[in-house]
Amino acid sequence: MSKYDKLLLQICRGSSDANISFDDLCSLLKKLGFEERIRGSHHIFRKEGIVEKINLQRDGSKAKVYQVRQVRNIILKYNFGEEL
Repeated sequence: MSKYDKLLLQICRGSSDANISFDDLCSLLKKLGFEERIRGSHHIFRKEGIVEKINLQRDGSKAKVYQVRQVRNIILKYNFGEEL
């Protein structure tokens, strides 16, 4: 099981949203095909065919908990787990 598979599983479980590394979450979204645009402290991810845009900000070295929940909802809604 790769690092991204483990991270995807951890996000989908929702058991430790406060322990998701910001850099790992950004890398996972890029691996899932999202394009990143950085505007100040905001990292904005878009993907063709996905209505929602994902806006991430750092909380130290971790991703913000509510933003991890938003990413989880999009992953589950569009079945991104099958792409890895």
